[in-house]
Amino acid sequence: MKLHRIELEGFGPFRERQVVDLDAFDVDGIFLISGRTGAGKSSVLDGICFALYGGVPRYDGAEKRLRSDHCGPDDPTSVAVEFTTAGRRFRVTRSPDYPRRKRRGEGFTVVAADAELAELVDGQWQGRASGPRHVGLELDEILGLSQQQFLQVILLAQNRFAEFLLAKNDDRQKLLRRLFGTRTYEDYLHAFEERRRATERDVADATGAAALLLGEAERLLPSDESADLETAAAGGATTGVRLDVVERGAQRADYRAESLRLARDAAETAHRAAEDHHAAMRRLRQAQEERARSRAALAALEAEAPAVDAARRELVAARDAEALRAPLEAAEVAETERAAGLAAVRAVVDDLGLSDADLATLPLEALDTLVLQLTGELAVWRDAQNVEKALDAAEQSFTADVARIREEEELIARLDADRARIPVQRAAVEAELAPARDAAAGADTARTRRDEARARHDAAAEAVDLAQRTLAAEQESLAAAEMAAAANDAVVSLLRRRAADRAGGLAADLVAGEACPVCGSVEHPHPAEPTGDPVSDDDIARAEAAQQAASDAARQAAEVFRAAREAEAHAAARAGGLDLDAASAALLEAEAALRAGEAAVVERDRLLATLETLALLDAEAAQERDRLTAHLATLREDVSAREAELREKRRVVAAARGDHASVSARIEAASLRRDRATRLAAVHRAADIATAAAERAAADRDGRVAASGFGDLRAAREALRTAPEREALDERIRTHEAALRAERDRLRDLELALAGEPEELVDVSAAESALVAAREVWVAAVDAAADAAATAARLRTLLERAREALGDVTALAEEQQVVARLADTIAGRAPNTHRMTLESFVLAAELEEIVAAANLRLSDMSSGRYQLRHTDALAARGAASGLGLEILDAHTGAARPAQSLSGGETFLASLALALGLAEVVTARAGGVRLDTLFIDEGFGSLDDDTLELAMATLDELRQGGRTVGLISHVATMKERIPAQLHVQATPQGPSIIRQDAASAASLLPA
Repeated sequence: MKLHRIELEGFGPFRERQVVDLDAFDVDGIFLISGRTGAGKSSVLDGICFALYGGVPRYDGAEKRLRSDHCGPDDPTSVAVEFTTAGRRFRVTRSPDYPRRKRRGEGFTVVAADAELAELVDGQWQGRASGPRHVGLELDEILGLSQQQFLQVILLAQNRFAEFLLAKNDDRQKLLRRLFGTRTYEDYLHAFEERRRATERDVADATGAAALLLGEAERLLPSDESADLETAAAGGATTGVRLDVVERGAQRADYRAESLRLARDAAETAHRAAEDHHAAMRRLRQAQEERARSRAALAALEAEAPAVDAARRELVAARDAEALRAPLEAAEVAETERAAGLAAVRAVVDDLGLSDADLATLPLEALDTLVLQLTGELAVWRDAQNVEKALDAAEQSFTADVARIREEEELIARLDADRARIPVQRAAVEAELAPARDAAAGADTARTRRDEARARHDAAAEAVDLAQRTLAAEQESLAAAEMAAAANDAVVSLLRRRAADRAGGLAADLVAGEACPVCGSVEHPHPAEPTGDPVSDDDIARAEAAQQAASDAARQAAEVFRAAREAEAHAAARAGGLDLDAASAALLEAEAALRAGEAAVVERDRLLATLETLALLDAEAAQERDRLTAHLATLREDVSAREAELREKRRVVAAARGDHASVSARIEAASLRRDRATRLAAVHRAADIATAAAERAAADRDGRVAASGFGDLRAAREALRTAPEREALDERIRTHEAALRAERDRLRDLELALAGEPEELVDVSAAESALVAAREVWVAAVDAAADAAATAARLRTLLERAREALGDVTALAEEQQVVARLADTIAGRAPNTHRMTLESFVLAAELEEIVAAANLRLSDMSSGRYQLRHTDALAARGAASGLGLEILDAHTGAARPAQSLSGGETFLASLALALGLAEVVTARAGGVRLDTLFIDEGFGSLDDDTLELAMATLDELRQGGRTVGLISHVATMKERIPAQLHVQATPQGPSIIRQDAASAASLLPA
């Protein structure tokens, strides 16, 4: 995986958009990310991690301060990273959620986090995914590394180097689990634990189930059989004895169920006989009751016969009159239409009144002639009406064109006057332009001088600030040196006290005449006196630790003082020897000169624009005059032609108007007279037609009535019935006839069926009482037999289930022992003597490979002194074991814990372990190629020789086209690595990035 380009905007300390071109460092292979503390060096790495994974490691569990505090409410925040993996180039762009000013109203709204992923295909970026979730899923497949793996193999973040080396077994296991994805083995452990508990539950459940089944069966035994069970329980009966007792009870229950079944069958036979007798008596009584009801119904139907005969006669007359319905109704309709026609004639004549009285006296033929004459005249007048309507508009258009001719003549005259003034104005502007050009020529020089003055002013201000810091650093260095001297004196004092105390102890053991164990003399003229204040080894160790800490602090303070002094000198050199006041005055003078030059540039540009405007106006005026001249000639020809057309239109309109106010008024009057004549002719014609039709219908009706069987017209009308009325009469007749026939047939059948039976109704209460008594006996027998059979079946079922449950207990117990032993072994419990879980065992193998890869580099960086070694020794107080790390020191030949290394040694060991871890993790991730690597801080703890070895190791990393980025404050590295990425904090607050890619890789150690 190779990173090509990073873009940061509104992220961390960067407000404006900053671009880092990592491809520019390909020739160097290694570059330094430098800058003051807090300028934002680590924020560059944070941006890479955020773009690829949507998170920043140093903000885990804390407030995510991703958006720059320097951003305004409307400033955007985004990070973009271009990278190549597996031969494909991608660009991912992310932005976090942040508040933005509302477009409407007051307050802020939260802009949701967003992400975009694109791929470079044939020189064009093509979108692959959008949205944080979809982009994350795509990147999981493309990168092949999780965030934790990325942080361990590509982006070695600040303060995370020693995390893996110095971690405890449990913490190291958590980190390896994230890197190698071995949580599956922990799932295996939980699965076996759950299976062990499940087998234990199965054994307990099987045993309890057998006992529960036997107890339930024993409760079903009759009370007269419980004596055997109580005797067996008093003697501590086994499960087998309890099974035998229940077996005997089940056999007795079977015999009792069979006896009660036979009694049930006998009671059922007696119940069926009583039921049959009771049913026969009920059927006889029902037949007797139906016969009585049939006799009453027949009498009622016979009483309705006269009324049904009258309805039959009414139906016959209605059917005869139905043949006369059409002529009767036709004559009535024709008479109604004749009266309506005559009324319409009277209404039209009344409507005409005196306004058109001559029309009322005209015959029908004269009215038709008048209508034809008026229709022809209206056609001619409507043509003239169209001309009259267009005449006013034509007159107005003609008048407007005449006025337009005068306006365009005046406009041409004004254009000629304006063009005459333009040469005078151009000459005046050209006279002002020459001095403005001369003044504007010095603007660029003034801007360059202003930038140089500003740089000297910033450097002078920085020198003032650094002078104060240098003084403070000098004081802190002096104080730290004094504390180191005091700590050294304390150690010397303790050593002297312990020596004196030991001499006093030896003197106390001297015996006169015996040889001294130190010098061998038998004489002891001046034995030392005990001090009374002994010094222990712990006191010496604490003092030496304090001495070492004070010495380190003094060395660090001296380094800070030296760096501050160099920075002050560098700032003073960049200020050109000017103090802050002189630099400020020079800056003000340069800015004033720049403002004057910029004003001259503005004036020059204004005058040039004025000249261009005058030339453009002259050309536009000439073009407009040509256009107006051509249009005026066309307009004059058009006005002359339309004047002749207007005279002809006025003649046609006057002829059509006559003595009316307008052609429209004459057409309206003629149309009204034609409409009245048309209406009067129409009603006369309709009235004549209706009268003739009424006379024909009346003659046809009278003839048909005379030929029918009715005496007169009134009798025929009264005999008429509607179709529903006729259907109702017919339905009543047919229903009565059918009911009469059916009832006579039914009564005849009942009389035949009851022949020989008494007329009085029989009594069924005695048969019903006998049936109730038989049913009660039968129901009681059924219940007793069912209870006995259910008890016997339940006893047999419980007995078989108890035997099966007891048979399963032995097999389940054997399986439980095997599962429990395997679960304990996987979980690191006895019989596992190393207390290693299955996951720890797998991770231990991975750790051995990591250590082997790390030792290849640690041996070189430590000049062959140190080697990492994996240990599976048991941890104290029952902690997890199997993932221990220790340091093998070639000088002593002994192993010691990693915590015993010094700060520089810890950094080297951590760096070697991180690089070894990177190789193994990438191999497990499918052989991901690492073409870019970042290392954040830690080089300041190395001496010069060790730094040389570390740099040699890093030089090996860049072989094969790999690019290595380092973050460090070490001055030696700044001198050694010319390719640098400078992160600078501006005086206004936000940081900027300046990139220097000097191809000087040969300066690195070979």
